[in-house]
Amino acid sequence: METVLQAKNMTKIYGMGSKQPFTALENIDLEIKTGEFIVVMGPSGSGKSTLVNNISTIDIPTNGSLYILNQEVKQMSENQLGKFRYQYLGFIFQNYNLLNSLTIYENIMIPLKLIGEDKKVIDEKVHQITKELDIESLLNKYPHECSGGQQQRVAIARALIGNPKIIIADEPTGNLDSQNSHEILSIFKKMNENHITIIMVSHDPLIASYSSRLLYLKDGKIEKELFKGDKTQQEYFKEIVSINSKEMQKMLD
Repeated sequence: METVLQAKNMTKIYGMGSKQPFTALENIDLEIKTGEFIVVMGPSGSGKSTLVNNISTIDIPTNGSLYILNQEVKQMSENQLGKFRYQYLGFIFQNYNLLNSLTIYENIMIPLKLIGEDKKVIDEKVHQITKELDIESLLNKYPHECSGGQQQRVAIARALIGNPKIIIADEPTGNLDSQNSHEILSIFKKMNENHITIIMVSHDPLIASYSSRLLYLKDGKIEKELFKGDKTQQEYFKEIVSINSKEMQKMLD
């Protein structure tokens, strides 16, 4: 399988040059292959958000290297990074990040509009993806007229419309009830079956059990790494719960 992301000694330090610099990530070594479903877990302040921000090119490592699709992130200009995001990365957030002043149709088309896609192509792709996600009837509505589950489907449609190589999701079910969470996870599972690489932050062991690999962060480092392999989802879930419980207990001791 092709390597889509490789980090070597990736470090992120905030407040460089100040009296109290803070190391949020320290010497991260990570290789992600095409079609992997990675879940990142860890306590608050462990570096999850910083890791995802660097992987998504929203932030840039202070030291070390980060290659995404064979492109070294630190060598790219802001303009190049912007184009790279729209062409190859899809983003899904806990709070949906939809623009309330735009219709659902207009929200979904944003990535294609930004790269100057033809209007006819945009229309075809919007209708195709919304039909697949069962939200075609929402196209003329505004975000505030949709439920949380519907808004997250819209966010997924927006992330997928540009045919990204990598989906980056930050607590995508955090604001949803159990039924909607299950439906959204089923969509992620289907994405992954179509060989889309997924990198997801979650605090929920059940959600993590849908992954092919778990990264457990602590104090800016990868403390533990767990592969699903041939385990059943139930066996994998129990192993994740055990790791999570042990790490939480260490914090209380």
